[in-house]
Amino acid sequence: MLEQIVVHLEKQTEEMCNYLQELVEMESPSMNKQLVDQVAEWLAKNFQNLTGGSAEIIQDNTFGNHVKCQWGSGEKQILVLGHMDTVWPEGTIETMPFRIKDDKVFGPGVFDMKGGLIQGLFALKALKELEITLNKKVVFLIDSDEEIGNPSSRAIIEKEAKKSDAVFVLEPAIGKKGSLKTSRKGVGIFHLEVTGIAAHAGIEPQKGVSAIEELAHQIIKIQSMNDLEKGTTFNVGTISGGSTINVVPEKAYAEVDVRVKTKSEMEKAIASLQKLKPVLKGTSVSITGGANRMSLERTEEVAALFRKAKQLAGQYLHIELTERGTGGGSDGNLTAPFAPTLDGLGAVGDGAHANHEHLLVNHMPKRSALLAMLLAICGK
Repeated sequence: MLEQIVVHLEKQTEEMCNYLQELVEMESPSMNKQLVDQVAEWLAKNFQNLTGGSAEIIQDNTFGNHVKCQWGSGEKQILVLGHMDTVWPEGTIETMPFRIKDDKVFGPGVFDMKGGLIQGLFALKALKELEITLNKKVVFLIDSDEEIGNPSSRAIIEKEAKKSDAVFVLEPAIGKKGSLKTSRKGVGIFHLEVTGIAAHAGIEPQKGVSAIEELAHQIIKIQSMNDLEKGTTFNVGTISGGSTINVVPEKAYAEVDVRVKTKSEMEKAIASLQKLKPVLKGTSVSITGGANRMSLERTEEVAALFRKAKQLAGQYLHIELTERGTGGGSDGNLTAPFAPTLDGLGAVGDGAHANHEHLLVNHMPKRSALLAMLLAICGK
């Protein structure tokens, strides 16, 4: 049965590329609701046409609409997760067109992560055409706002994860070997505000206390909190402050990115930031923010999912599948607290968010087959 899946999908490589071209040429920058909504309609229609399943458009008034697809039936479910939005602005397709050269497919969003979406569609298409039935339903949830932190899809994703026995995320794989992601760092986003005392910089500077000088002290303190051995990082990514050149600055600000491997490390990081105290007399320090995405930790349940994938890849695809961790966040971070999550099942390629973004054509049917086999095994 599983051998049939591989052979079946190998024959559909050209068809997969045709669908991929159509999807990539429909641009979908996160903040362009009109374009993203058109892609949502396309995905819903083609999910129904290709898989015979049902698709629901989840409306959102501010951000792009989301798509909830369902295939099969059963009281229990498996969640397949992806996003349709990209980081590329409207018009990028004109300067970075869809093209295939030397087994590489180029185009905005082709690797992150429209290739993964096509592979997911064709995995379910193969199960339908080969008449492979599952005892669990498959929910294929495609959100529109992953690239901007899931402001409208977080609750939807978490709700579906709580009902799922396993979650398969179609984010790109790591490296040319197509490593799966069995851990992701949690992400914290914080805003630091420093208040000083304004004064005329030329007439009476002694009456002022510089918020920017205080911010400099705080930046040095925050950067000293890095613990690379534990994988905990603090990055002051942007700073601003002051009003004009001849005024001792009253206000200064910084944005801080925090990455951690575990929930306990996130709690420690938050506590460290909350303990920040002013150095200069007359200044005050305020920190706001918190965890944006919790860690996807490599639990035994996650490891067990990877072992299944590794065994299937070795036996049927003749691939030595590997696993890695990453510091980047994804929808998988949102599902990890509620269900075992295996990430990186999408395209194999390189250049996410970069001008050379591409995927490897010959991996598309293999990765699609791997997902289909995982669903067949875990859905029994």
